[in-house]
Amino acid sequence: MDSTCFNLTIENNIAHLTLNRPEKRNSMIPEFWDELPQIIRRIDQESLARVIVISSTGPHFTSGIDISVFGSSKKETVAREKQQKLNRVDGAKLYDTVQYLQQTFSCLEECRIPVLAAIQGGAIGGGVDLITACDMRYMTEDAFLSIFEINIGMTADVGTFPRICKLLPEGIVKELAYTGRKMSAEEAKALGFVNEIYRDREAMLLGVMKIAQKIAQKAPLAIYGSKRIINYARDHSTADTLDYIGIWNASMLQQDEIREAMTAPKENRDPNFVELPQKRTKMSSGLTDQ
Repeated sequence: MDSTCFNLTIENNIAHLTLNRPEKRNSMIPEFWDELPQIIRRIDQESLARVIVISSTGPHFTSGIDISVFGSSKKETVAREKQQKLNRVDGAKLYDTVQYLQQTFSCLEECRIPVLAAIQGGAIGGGVDLITACDMRYMTEDAFLSIFEINIGMTADVGTFPRICKLLPEGIVKELAYTGRKMSAEEAKALGFVNEIYRDREAMLLGVMKIAQKIAQKAPLAIYGSKRIINYARDHSTADTLDYIGIWNASMLQQDEIREAMTAPKENRDPNFVELPQKRTKMSSGLTDQ
């Protein structure tokens, strides 16, 4: 599909999605917020890949939200009474905009397959929202993240806090949020926020693709279940999660997939797993139609 902000390649069951506006520091312009969920949902719905890798180009992963997303701050010259009425709905319109932006990153968490973020340079502002919604994060030695919104008088609102508070100690999150300081790749790795640090972008992509390939060789149904249960466990009690995984396996566990996973290595061949079914996008005339 045509895209203003991304390049997409799919090879060996790995979808590689690359931010492609390095001259603009990959800022998140209005098109970004439409295109990312469209691409992710198409990959997921049509079962086009088993893993998604998101990387970037240029000096920074992304400089964050472009202010054009919120529209012009310049008021049109209108009659005072009409302007007062328009002012009354400003909050409602902004709330609607924020909800739309939030669902752009939620799609990464909601899709059935793992999403890996490969980060060079800065993941700034909205970039933190993006990478916290991914399953795993990898950085170059010079990479950093910054909850930058405080520096421009804003509270981060597109998804940073609900997710990063599950990934970092609360005191660290508050320090980042209150000061807007940069967290280096080394510090992020020490705190478990990123999985690995690499010398440069080339080495990082090589390493991340190797990890993605290992994931792509596993049973897609089992990977889907693992992601679903891990995310559920993060947001629910142990008792609720134990009950949920019991129900999940009662309906989703496939003996043939287990048998194939055990047999293929003994026979020195690649396993022949079933792919995830394509997601239904509309009702059809037959119950068995997809």
